[in-house]
Amino acid sequence: MRKFFLSILLAASVLLGEEYKAEAGGAPPAELSDSVKGLLEKQGVKVMKDGKPLSEIWFRAEMPAPKPTAEQNITMPNVPHGSLLGVIKVEQTYSDRRGQMFKPGLYTMRYSYYPENGDHQGAAPQRDFLLLSMAATDTDGAATPVFKELVEQSKKVSNTLHPCVFSIRKEDPKYFKEGSVEKEGDHDWILMRKMGTVPVSLVVAGKVEA
Repeated sequence: MRKFFLSILLAASVLLGEEYKAEAGGAPPAELSDSVKGLLEKQGVKVMKDGKPLSEIWFRAEMPAPKPTAEQNITMPNVPHGSLLGVIKVEQTYSDRRGQMFKPGLYTMRYSYYPENGDHQGAAPQRDFLLLSMAATDTDGAATPVFKELVEQSKKVSNTLHPCVFSIRKEDPKYFKEGSVEKEGDHDWILMRKMGTVPVSLVVAGKVEA
C-alpha cells in the first residue's frame, strides 16, 4: 500500500534511470523578503539530479501556529491553509506530474488541499500539497491565502490552467531518514526532512503512470 500511495502523489517528473541525492545547502537567498526569510531554516538542502544541482529547498524552521480543521484525508490537519512551508530555488527546468514545465527561479511553497467537490476524485489518497508561487511577488510570510487565490498565484508559475504542485505529508517516523532523498516504488524520489520537530516527506521527483 505504501508504494501505491507514493506512486500517485503529484510532483516533478523523472525519467527512468535518473538518480537523485541530497547534499547540504546554504542560507536562504538574500533576495527573499525579510518576512519570508525570517521563517525559514538557516541551512537548506540541495537536491542533486545525476550529479548536478536540480534545486535547493528551505523548509520552515517551525510549523506554523496550529489551526485545526475538520477536513478529511489530510496528514497535517493543524496547518492553516495557505501557510508558507518552504521556499525552493530551481536550477533546472522542472516538469510536474501533468507535464507542466516551469522555469528555473525562486518560488515560495504554500500548504494547500484541494476541495472535495469530485473534480480531483482519485488524484491521491490524501489531499496535502504545496503550491508554488513567484517569490518576487509572494512576500508576506504570515499570509494564508484561500484556495482560489493560491491557485491563481500558482498558475503564474505553470503558465497553464492548473497550479504547480508538489506533494507533501507528515511522515511515519519508522520510514523517516533525516535529510535524505529516497526512491520509493518505480518512479518517486522523496526528500525527508524535519520541519521543527515534525518529520515530513516531499516528493521532489516522480512520474504518474496514466
